[in-house]
Amino acid sequence: MSLLSEFREFAVKGNVVDLAVGVIIGAAFNGIVKSLVDQVVMPPIGLLTGGIDFSELEWVLRRENPATEAVEKVAIQYGAFANTVIQFLIVAFVVFLVVKGVNSMRRQEAAKPDPAPSAPTPIESLLIEIRDELKARP
Repeated sequence: MSLLSEFREFAVKGNVVDLAVGVIIGAAFNGIVKSLVDQVVMPPIGLLTGGIDFSELEWVLRRENPATEAVEKVAIQYGAFANTVIQFLIVAFVVFLVVKGVNSMRRQEAAKPDPAPSAPTPIESLLIEIRDELKARP
């Protein structure tokens, strides 16, 4: 099998396509979570803490010198880090709920009894009768 045909077989398998779709949806979901944290979750927390904007919180190691452009501000931005941690927790919680739901559905599927076999077709019924007649003969 040539390298190209082997790669084509790998690339069009269902799992690879499903993974690609998941990555694309995950990237879009990241924007939703970022908006949720920055515009919905953090404003009330900032209000409770006296109007603090967490994304602006930083620990300045060296101040910017306005007299010269060569000296730039150096700061540890722990507020932005706090926003990122909250985003991660939200994503982790949503993924947990999705996995929990999928596992629940799988358990329900596994608990279902196997369906009863369907009735034999007319041809199968006829063959069963013939077999039984042949067994009954001495």
